[in-house]
Amino acid sequence: MGHTAPKTFGAQGGTLDIEARQRNSLAVLLAWAGLGANSLSAACYGPENSFLALGGHAELGLPLVLVTVIAVALIALAHIQMLELFPNGGGSYQVATHLLGPHAGLVAGAALLVDYVLAITVSLASGTEALFSLLPLDAHAYKLPLEAGLIVVLAVLNLRGLRLAIWLLLPVVLLFLVVHAALIIYGISIKVSDVGIAFHETSLGIQQLSAASGWLFVIALLVRACGLGGSTYCGVEAISNNVNLLAEPRVRTGRRTMIVVSGGLAFIAGGLIFLYSSWRAHAVSGETLNASVFSAILANLGLDQGTTQTMLVGILALEAAILFVAANSILIFGQSLLAHMASDSWLPHQFRNLSERLVRQNGIIFVSSCALGILVWTGGDLAVLIVYYSITVFLSLALAKAGLVRYWWTQKRKSKVWLPRLMIAAAGFLVALGILFVTVTERFFTGGWATLCLTLAVIFVCVAIRRHYDWVDARRRAMDIQFALSQEEIDNQQPVAVRREGATAVVLTTQRWGPTIHTLLWIQRLFPDHFPNIHLISAITVDARTVSTPERLAKQAKTAGEAIAQVQAFCAKFGLYFSHSVAYGTDPVEELTKLAIQAVSEFPDCVCFSNKLIFPPEKRFREWLHNQTALGLQRRLQLEAIPLVILPIKLR
Repeated sequence: MGHTAPKTFGAQGGTLDIEARQRNSLAVLLAWAGLGANSLSAACYGPENSFLALGGHAELGLPLVLVTVIAVALIALAHIQMLELFPNGGGSYQVATHLLGPHAGLVAGAALLVDYVLAITVSLASGTEALFSLLPLDAHAYKLPLEAGLIVVLAVLNLRGLRLAIWLLLPVVLLFLVVHAALIIYGISIKVSDVGIAFHETSLGIQQLSAASGWLFVIALLVRACGLGGSTYCGVEAISNNVNLLAEPRVRTGRRTMIVVSGGLAFIAGGLIFLYSSWRAHAVSGETLNASVFSAILANLGLDQGTTQTMLVGILALEAAILFVAANSILIFGQSLLAHMASDSWLPHQFRNLSERLVRQNGIIFVSSCALGILVWTGGDLAVLIVYYSITVFLSLALAKAGLVRYWWTQKRKSKVWLPRLMIAAAGFLVALGILFVTVTERFFTGGWATLCLTLAVIFVCVAIRRHYDWVDARRRAMDIQFALSQEEIDNQQPVAVRREGATAVVLTTQRWGPTIHTLLWIQRLFPDHFPNIHLISAITVDARTVSTPERLAKQAKTAGEAIAQVQAFCAKFGLYFSHSVAYGTDPVEELTKLAIQAVSEFPDCVCFSNKLIFPPEKRFREWLHNQTALGLQRRLQLEAIPLVILPIKLR
């Protein structure tokens, strides 16, 4: 007998809309390239921060290697649990929302949103830092303009659709891994004769340090170094956040991806720290530790200075390239978080659809604009940006791991594997919480306070957006109640079976019947007895949540059916012929355009109608929170020479 399988939040299988699934599932190579770049790019700046945090205690470099590898392993194992329980993606946001509640999910989502924006700035700042390591200090004045220009370039490339060719960048990830692995192995092999001496010096140094200051001080130094180098681990979460983009079976693919990516990260990060320690690397103004240690290693090849310098330039350019790929991948994979939060009304609904035209463009402009603003605000200071980045990452991770701990505790009577899973989740939680605590306390006055304030500001905006949508929904429900017919009235109405002579009103409807009936009353008031026939068209939007959760889409379809039944009974009550057509799709405007064109061909003497919410003067600025479907449809239909009349619905 096998153990009881843990609950899976969301179906892994099919969907009611195959096209939506195909659009949502990016190419496997695209996902692997992006996710691999996110994790490996962290090795370009994280290990350096860890090693430098040791200060004058370089003898702790070798123990720090072990601590780094263990931390990567624990975080990766906890992320595997996340992707197993939430195969539809969403990562820390989804975990915290479902296991701790919507408010914890909001905090995790806000932190993750800030994290995504900061990931772009950190990657580009680190990449330019690597390149400028080869230039004189006077040239560093041009770093900020270059970083700002790169953000603009990324945005333009993605808006023009170049993400479809990002699979060409997969060799960059592989080449980075191969080159850095070769440098690490060669660098260690050169010092292999000194390894015994290094271990002896480390052991002696730790003994002397513990005798002078105590073992607690030694442990505190390692914890501090691990915490201040927490950005090393800020890339693994990309896999659990975007597991829905991987090939089926997603969980198995995600598990394997996590093992490969985290294994590569542990080897590169641990190997770099080992090199820093064994090659006695130290901070040099305007130069990264990678540049210093790689320059020393290449000098041992016995090549002429020009060739050595060219190789060093190539290596640092490769680091800049993978950081550029990592920044670009945020613009691609970050859309998933925007879509999930928008589906819960924490963000504007424009972000929740899966159509490239509606979502990708808005998401790219939003994320890249925020990244540009933060870059200018911080002056491109990599040290400050990394502090911001680490705090937001581990705030969201700590909440997610706390959710896993709570979940496995509740499963102690249902699953035989609850205890080892609980221990892994608890270990991951302690690592995330420890790194968060160290980073906040150590860097509170050098950026930590600003990060917390920025996250709180995002939370405040999200709450305001959610309250607005709740306010609108309450008024839509009030209209439903105002025009609702009882089930008995609906059953007793005899619909007009034959289309009557005269014009047909083609009316755009939603899952609420109140606004639709309000529109019908407007039509009858403006054109008395001119439209004896009513044809409803509606599009059920397949968003980020419904694309891989068929039961949610089925619920939407049921709600839409109830609304249509109410409108049909209303039409029958007043002797109006009624018909309707429904479509499913990721782009509601596109689907409604198809239905409208079809209706015009079926009902030649017809006029298309829609409605638009009109807000009170004090709420007019909130109109941008709505996707303006009616205006978008009007523009599309005008290209087809089909007029659309938009009628107002004034909210109070």
